[in-house]
Amino acid sequence: MNKVSESNGEFFLKSSELFESPVYLEEAADVLCILQAELPSLLPIVDVAEALLHVKNGAWFLCLLVANVPDSFNEVCRGLIKNGERQDEESVGGRRRTEALRHLCKMNPSQALRVRGMVVEECHLPGLGVALTLDHTKNEASDDGVSDLVCFVSGLLLGTNAKVRTWFGTFIRNGQQRKRDNISSVLWQMRRQLLLELMGILPTVRSTHIVEEADVDTEPNVSVYSGLKEEHVVKASALLRLYCALMGIAGLKPTDEEAEQLLQLMTSRPPATPAGVRFVSLSFCMLLAFSTLVSTPEQEQLMVMWLSWMIKEEAYFESISGVSASFGEMLLLVAMYFHSNQLSAIIDLVCSTLGMKIVIKPSSLSRMKTIFTQEIFTEQVVTAHAVRVPVTGNLSANITGFLPIHCIYQLLKSRSFTKHKVSIKDWIYRQLCETTTPLHPQLLPLIDVYINSILTPASKSNPEATNQPVTEQEILNVFQGLSGGENTRLAQRYSITTQLLVLYYVLSYEEALLANTKILAAMQKKPKSYSSALMDQIPIKYLIRQAQGLQQELGGLHSALLRLLATNYPHLCIVEDWICEEQITGTDALLRRMLLTNIAKNHSPKQLQEAFSMLPGNHTQLMQILEHLTLLSAGELIPYAEVLTSNMNCLLNASVPRRILQTVNKLWMVLNTVMPRRLWVMTVNALQPSVKIVRQQKYTQNDLMIDPLIVLRCDQRVHRSPPLMDITLHMLNGYLLASKAYLNSHLKETAEQDIRPSQNNAMGPEAPEVTREELKNALLAAQDSAAVQILLEICLPTEEEKAQSSSSHSLLKSVHSTTGPKSPELEEEEDSLLCNLREVQCLICCLLHQMYIADPNIVKLVHFQGYPCELLALTVAGIPSMHICLDFIPELIAQPELEKQIFAIQLLSFLCIQYALPKSLSVARLAINVMGTLLTVLTQSKRYAFFMPTLPCLVSFCQAFPPLYEDIMSLLIQIGQVCASDVATQTRDFDPIITRLQQLKEKPHEVSGLCKDSPSKSCSRDIASMDPDVRLCQN
Repeated sequence: MNKVSESNGEFFLKSSELFESPVYLEEAADVLCILQAELPSLLPIVDVAEALLHVKNGAWFLCLLVANVPDSFNEVCRGLIKNGERQDEESVGGRRRTEALRHLCKMNPSQALRVRGMVVEECHLPGLGVALTLDHTKNEASDDGVSDLVCFVSGLLLGTNAKVRTWFGTFIRNGQQRKRDNISSVLWQMRRQLLLELMGILPTVRSTHIVEEADVDTEPNVSVYSGLKEEHVVKASALLRLYCALMGIAGLKPTDEEAEQLLQLMTSRPPATPAGVRFVSLSFCMLLAFSTLVSTPEQEQLMVMWLSWMIKEEAYFESISGVSASFGEMLLLVAMYFHSNQLSAIIDLVCSTLGMKIVIKPSSLSRMKTIFTQEIFTEQVVTAHAVRVPVTGNLSANITGFLPIHCIYQLLKSRSFTKHKVSIKDWIYRQLCETTTPLHPQLLPLIDVYINSILTPASKSNPEATNQPVTEQEILNVFQGLSGGENTRLAQRYSITTQLLVLYYVLSYEEALLANTKILAAMQKKPKSYSSALMDQIPIKYLIRQAQGLQQELGGLHSALLRLLATNYPHLCIVEDWICEEQITGTDALLRRMLLTNIAKNHSPKQLQEAFSMLPGNHTQLMQILEHLTLLSAGELIPYAEVLTSNMNCLLNASVPRRILQTVNKLWMVLNTVMPRRLWVMTVNALQPSVKIVRQQKYTQNDLMIDPLIVLRCDQRVHRSPPLMDITLHMLNGYLLASKAYLNSHLKETAEQDIRPSQNNAMGPEAPEVTREELKNALLAAQDSAAVQILLEICLPTEEEKAQSSSSHSLLKSVHSTTGPKSPELEEEEDSLLCNLREVQCLICCLLHQMYIADPNIVKLVHFQGYPCELLALTVAGIPSMHICLDFIPELIAQPELEKQIFAIQLLSFLCIQYALPKSLSVARLAINVMGTLLTVLTQSKRYAFFMPTLPCLVSFCQAFPPLYEDIMSLLIQIGQVCASDVATQTRDFDPIITRLQQLKEKPHEVSGLCKDSPSKSCSRDIASMDPDVRLCQN
């Protein structure tokens, strides 16, 4: 024992007559057992066991020792394993240790598998683990199931523990390198046992000679081979995976006999069951991974005939086994990869099917490539066969494996269909119609590559080599029943997945068509675009809402649709709409659904129409129905949309209660979340003036996108109905965005107009494009500014409203004062009118603020155009983004037109009060300097026209910035002096006025007395007879 501890792990064999002579063995064993039992601390049993390995007959002594102390069995075994070698077959000591442990396990067979577990846990003595498994396999009853040896070795090589995999792989490699490959080798015993199991499940009649002698006229369903028995299929699959792991991971080199038997098993023909489909897929991938198994012409012929059998029996297997992902798709996919020389893709396919990462050299696939591309699957055969493959029913992500969609995708990517003029449109359409959730990840790439094959020719020499797009009628069939009306609640023929995929196809097709317009125009090819009438019939917003609730099941489809929507339909992506949807679909909506009664459900669109017809005299019934409708969901409201919008003109009467208007507004906003485009068209037509309604002038979606200002050409009464004005402004904002997208797409659609002139244009090809782009931007700017000007005009009180006001100030001002007593009726009517006007002004200011923020250039354009100065108080106070004007007011003041200069100073006066900032101070000081400069250059008439409206602005400057007081007083004195000098020839004496102004500059506290002095009073007595200079001085 001492020598063992001092050996530093080096094995030695100690010669001792006491342990070697048969005469003393029994007595020595008895003494050893008694000593260990009486002196356990001096002779620990683990140390004794370790020492016995170094003497002859040590294993026999060890068994007797452990038999006398049976509770030490696990302790002794673990100690021997822990002190053992990592590779036990490499040394004498390792082999002796393995032999000793095998004897112990034979003595206690119930603990053999536990000891094997210790071997794997410690990664020591791999030969012992295999030997124990072989012993256990021989002892267990033989059955048709997978043997313990196959399970054990497969678990080591295919498990998740990389350390164990490397350890056992080293055991296999080292075992092959040793010369002594005899029966005593554990590796040889393992290989022999595996080969016996493999041969045990092979069909009884297997010979390549039968292949040659087979009658070619034999019926196709009758095989000359004995098929693989159904009870052996699972075991055969396990054996194939094990041999793949041994050869691919552990580096096992099969013998000729093993290779022959493996090839016989791989080319056997299993029954048509799911396990049979799995076996054929594994066999096929193993042939690809280890093509060296096929070494002779006879074996190659056997493989070719087996592959031909696979092609012939694929449909039969799929129909009988009920497995959608059959080996036929894998055959097609591999053939396509070979044709496109994508060998790395084949290697990935093989590894994923086998379930292990093995190294496959692309050069080893050269022979298989020749067989596939020239003998079995020519490209034309692949393409023609792929179209005939049935689509996968109810395709979803739950269906794993290699499906027809993978094959079609690869063929589309390699442009095989267009090359061989095979139509694939019908197959893709049928597959899109056979989809469900969760979305299969291959569907979106399939649609993308299909669209590319429609628009982009396979080669420049053959521009007509493209696929056909899906027809408009086929697209409409998918969305049948979703356009609203009485049939909305009918069961849909197609799933929501199909509808969303077709929507994705249409939007992606249109986007790709616009993106490739120039390239297609250069090739003199123009694919047909889908009509606007088709797009109008697709309920895009409704489908997007459905997709929002299925984001987890739809993968990336929802985000892809949002991207396409934001690009091509920005008017369906308004932020306010998304916020409104959150309110409609939130907790409040669930509470409202709880309040939903049967009465509310029973209201029909016809009843709603009857209630509208009773409106002049009876408001109660309409109000009751409308309130009930607010409990319905957006989808359930769709049948009522037409009735609701067509009767909006009736709501313009003054006698309609405000509550009805607000409820209609609420219902309209709910409907706007599911059918905005159709709703907008119906609403615009319903709110037209009565003259146009009589003429039956109906606008279309296209009309409104070309000219969004049609929305504002509604009945004038809408301008004083805040709930309806809110709807109008919402539509206007949407159509302005739609018009931008429409013009952008129109510019891309007509890109060939840029190419044709450029051929003979000396300015180069870029000049027409820049010009057309500038024209488009100018049109959009004019359109936006016109909308802003019309909205500002709506904010002005009408002549009737001015006549009703008995106050001296405008209705635009927020400060109310009265000059005398009024009757209660007149005061109530004026307050109501003021409330409606003020509310409309607030709504307009909110929209203008959004427009200004979205495009600050609109602010500059509108203010350079100018608008009534009466609106300045409203716009500055009501539009928070008006502070942008401070950036361009210096430029506006510098304009040569006197009107623009006046407007700029008036605007600045309100901005200084609203935004008393350092920037406002500097701009105000600039304005004062400009006024001083203009004083010296303007003629008498222009001076009066300029200073009369701008002098009151100086008061605002002083209120906002008191430090400007001295500059303003100096300016006023200069104005007075200039005016006095112009009228010096007249008899009036202005010196007292000038003197008084100078005194006020020195004593500001007396400014309030300016108008009370007698000179001013004396001048005011004959003001009617004064010239402009005098009046200006008095101002």
